[in-house]
Amino acid sequence: MSADYPDTEQQHDDDAPVQEARVWQGNGWTARVIKNDDDEGWAVAMIKDGEPEPALVGPWTMGRDKKNPKPLDVNAFNTLVKTANEVIRRHEQQLHAQLHKNVFVNGEGGQVRVNLDIVPDEDDPYATLSAFDPYGEELARVRVAPTFKLSVTSAAAWIDSGYRKP
Repeated sequence: MSADYPDTEQQHDDDAPVQEARVWQGNGWTARVIKNDDDEGWAVAMIKDGEPEPALVGPWTMGRDKKNPKPLDVNAFNTLVKTANEVIRRHEQQLHAQLHKNVFVNGEGGQVRVNLDIVPDEDDPYATLSAFDPYGEELARVRVAPTFKLSVTSAAAWIDSGYRKP
């Protein structure tokens, strides 16, 4: 209550995470219960710290009064964090699969792996086509359009051309 006894005063930490009925923070995430514009119910938005948009928005349970939302708690928040992290992981896997492709072509010297790696630069998108022998040694590398369609046929044609730019 006085400066002589600081432990008896309630001290408020402005950096402490918020843990309230409709907003809960922790583990790099903020869960925010919001009114669902599509119907009379509620939704919860999971926002990763530093990101402008939610990674996940889903329905939220009504409270006992069937009017207000059920309050957030530590168990619900931890489940939401796990779900949101999984959504982000799947999105990253899908993006990686779209930007990095490979095929295998049987050639005279054995099997050749041909990779297509797309760089989605806003100003100058491009892709790199590269070939590797069975031991992982790079045989060739050329820059191609990001719209290049990698297939066994297009890879074999590139190899047969002596790795000239397609």
